Order: sequence, then C-alpha cells, then structure tokens
Amino acid sequence: RRSPRRRGGTPGRGGCGACVVLISKYDLATDKVTEFSASSCLTLVGSLNHCSVITSEGIGNTRDGFHPVQQRLSGFHASQCGFCTPGMCMSIFSALVKADKTGDPAPPLGFSKLTCSEAEHAVSGNLCRCTGYRPIIDACKSFATDVDLEDLGLNSFWKKGIDHADVGKLPGYSSGAVCTFPEFLKAEIEGQTNGVSAATYDGWCRPKSIQELRNLFDSNWFDENSVKIVASNTGAGVYKDQDLYEKYIDIKGIPELSVINRSNKGVEIGAAVSISKAIEVFSDGTPVFRKIAGHLSKVASPFIRNTATIGGNVIMSQRLPFASDIVTVLLAVGSTVTIQTASKMLCLTLEEFLEQPPCDAKTILLTIFVPDWGSDSVIFETSRAAPRPFGNAVSYVNSAFLARTSGDAASGELLIEDICLAFGAYGVDHATRARKVEEFLKGKPASAPVILEAVQLLKDVISPSEGTTHPEYRVSLAVSFLFSFLSSLSSNLNEPAKSIAPNGSCAKSSPEKHDEVASDGLPIRSRQELVFNDEYEPVGKPITKAGAELQASGILLNSYFSI
Repeated sequence: RRSPRRRGGTPGRGGCGACVVLISKYDLATDKVTEFSASSCLTLVGSLNHCSVITSEGIGNTRDGFHPVQQRLSGFHASQCGFCTPGMCMSIFSALVKADKTGDPAPPLGFSKLTCSEAEHAVSGNLCRCTGYRPIIDACKSFATDVDLEDLGLNSFWKKGIDHADVGKLPGYSSGAVCTFPEFLKAEIEGQTNGVSAATYDGWCRPKSIQELRNLFDSNWFDENSVKIVASNTGAGVYKDQDLYEKYIDIKGIPELSVINRSNKGVEIGAAVSISKAIEVFSDGTPVFRKIAGHLSKVASPFIRNTATIGGNVIMSQRLPFASDIVTVLLAVGSTVTIQTASKMLCLTLEEFLEQPPCDAKTILLTIFVPDWGSDSVIFETSRAAPRPFGNAVSYVNSAFLARTSGDAASGELLIEDICLAFGAYGVDHATRARKVEEFLKGKPASAPVILEAVQLLKDVISPSEGTTHPEYRVSLAVSFLFSFLSSLSSNLNEPAKSIAPNGSCAKSSPEKHDEVASDGLPIRSRQELVFNDEYEPVGKPITKAGAELQASGILLNSYFSI
C-alpha cells in the first residue's frame, strides 16, 4: 500500500478526510442531540467525554448488514483502493443526518432532504487519488431529493441507457435508521446532579469559567512549556511538530467563550464558537455578513470547520505565520477583539491585535465583534486563489475589500469616500492593510487613470518575504483582485464578467439582464456516453467490485466515550 503522504494526507494533519467520524453530543437542558462530522486524527480523546462516536463500521458492517451509503458507494463503483472510502462514507452520512433534521418538507420515498449541491459539498474535503470523483459524487447525489437519476453515471443498479432509472432499484434509505446517541449515555448524563461534568484527570482539565481558567494559570499545575490550551486541537494539523505537550486545558466548557450576541451594531462571537456555527450566524444577516459566510465556507473542509473555532484561527494568526482567510476577511470589515491578560481586559481593533508581539499562553481571546455594514452605499467583496476551491487548500493569496461610496452628479461616477483593502497569505506573517493605496483612493472617482495608479502603487506595497514561493505570481494575483474590484465601481470601463453592486449583490446592466447566480451553489454537470457490446462479455460489463462494501465499512469499531 502506498504511504499516507502519497495517498493525499499525512497522518494527524486533518487534510485527507480518510478518518472522518460522526460525533454526537447531548444537551440535557434542551433534550436535543447535535451531530457533526470530525477528523478523528485531530480529535483529542479527552474532549469526547459523554460523546457518542460513530465510525463507518458503526453504521454498517458484515454482522448487522451494510448501510445504504456503503451499498450505493459500492454500486456506483466509487471505491478502488478503499483508503478514502470510510471517510467518504461518514461525510455523506453526516450530511444526511444534518439534512434530515431540518424543517424542510418530507422528501419522496427513498430520498433524503439533501439537495444535489449539498450532497456534492458533503465530500468537498475528502481527498481521493485513484477512484475519481465522478462515481463518488453520483453516489452522493443518489440521495438528493432534486436529483435526476438519469443523469447519474454507470452503476450496477440499472443498465445505463437501457433500463429505466428508478429510486426503487437503489438500496432503500430511511432517516433515523441509525441511533446516533444511545439511551444509556443519556441516562448517565441525566444522573449527574449538575449536568455534564467536566472531564478532569491527570493531564486534562476542563474549566467552566474564566475565573477557573485564571486559577489554573496561577497554580503549580500550569507550566507554559508543557501545557496546551485547546478548544478543538485542529491547529495541530498545521503545526504538528509543536504538538508535544503533557497536559491540556480544554476551554470549550467556558460559557463566556461560546456567546453569540446580535444587535443593530453587529455580531459578537465567542472565541470558542466553531467556524461552521459562525457561518450559520453570518448567513442569516445583511449582504455583507452573507458574503463573509460565503468566504468562510471555502476555508478548510466541513469536518474541520465543525470543530475548528473562530478564536483559534485568529489567535494562531497572531502568534504564528499562519495564512488565514478568516483574519483577512474580518480585518477588512473593521472587526474588534476583546482579550483578557493577566492584569486587565482590553478591547482592540483586529489590526492592533495582529501588530502586537505574540501573545503569551496566559492571554485569553474572549470575543470577536463584527460591525454591521447595512448601508446601501457599502460595497464588499472577497477573493482567494488556492489549489482547490473547496477542501483544505491554503490560499496563495486572499483579499477582502470594503468601500463606502457616493455618487458624483457631475461625472456620473462613484466617489470612494472610504475604503479598506486587506490582503493575506502572500508571504507575510499575518493579513495586512494596504494603507498607502487606501489613502490614495479616498475621495477619488473610480476612473481608469485612478485605477491604473492604484494598481501600480499596490505592486510596491505587496512585498512577499524572502523565501516565499512564486512571489511574482502572488503579487499578480493581489493586483488582479484589486483591479477587478475597482473596475466594478467604474461606469466608464467594460463591465466585468462578474460585476459587483452595493453590498456584494450582483449588478444589472439593464432591466433585461438576469441576476447572476454564484457558481458555488450550482450542481456539477457533466455528460457520460456509454457503448455496450456483448461480443467480449463479461469484459466491459459493469460488475460490482467484490469487497467494496467492506472497504466502505472500514475496520474501526463503533465507540461510545465516557471518561
């Protein structure tokens, strides 16, 4: 077998998705179970106290029978070496569980509430190096309520182009067939006087308040060189060599770090809030907030975003040279952070926070505040260039631009009253603002001469550090992002392919022009033509691979954790 590095992921990095599992948590106060996929290679066992962990073998196996996800992966010829198949299986299963809990109308018999777009994005972070993604995507979309079964490719359920495609020929699917949280574990939690207890034992501590955390810092137990503060531990996938610690402090149980406060001024998000949860919060907001959510959806992969936190991403960018998309976007919209030091609490702009010397281990990032830019005169756009548009691909360059404009009656052009230009990942320690370009553009119209001079000025501002790979390419990307943004503000230039209107919505050049639709939400479309010939049978006949279901079930055991 080829090494994990060759297969697409180094062990303990969270980059391939081969070890994805489903983690379920029970909230005693609301009597609700929450399920989410996670990368098991980055998940610390101490964080799983009173959690249910289901692996691919937990939903189907040789003893109890295989799950429809495993059967359809096999029937659509979606497994070859089998290295990635269990993770693919659990990513699909997790998406099904999440979709079935929504309030959408009940799907037709045999389908789920998933849409084709959601089904495709379910495996956006799972890497495959031999099967190819088409059969895997076909298996995903076979569960979608809006799928056209005739569009699905070669499979062992019906002969393509000869038999009628019918969901009744597929392995039957029904929601809730797999129990994601056992009753005995609920009873164990309910039996405790104060709800879910903190997991505290030698080497692991889970404080329940900021004061408890500060008491730990002041105790003899704490040693900065041997203790690691974690919320999800996904940062270990980026800086693996530094993951040498004897003790851990889990801050997920501190309520102050999980707050989400909405107001007419903006949104305050606790540092321990997951990226996935932040996406949900921003998605239900103003156009600027929705644009932020769209960019965050391209960061990492679903099973990483489900556990990785907003605060962890920000603090890692402040302490280490981390190419963060999140920090770039938050910097452009004028975000502020609240931190707790050993002696006092401070509220800083994100730019001030990033420029400070690296925080020590006793400095706590409490919350991030994102102001509400609800004015129609505000234009916001984000961009990134990466090896892959989705799924654990670090940006070569990312950018976020926010401008406040007004109309010039004399020239008919937009005047740039104020503007913020943030760039990151181009070979610097953290995201920065192009201050010189901002000052030049303020008060000027978005005309061709102004844009040309701004672009030339940016070339001198964006300067990758020594040793950065492909520096010229990164500079050209940053320039192209700025040119595209400024061009969209000008009425005297040819309209770009994807124009931008106030608040990031799509512009209309005429009443007859239809609104543009973001390509991220469109299902993948392709065409497959097959020619069957019986002359050399069984060569060329689609036969299900022996053992494919076994590969999909993996070799891990279904586990429940109670420490």
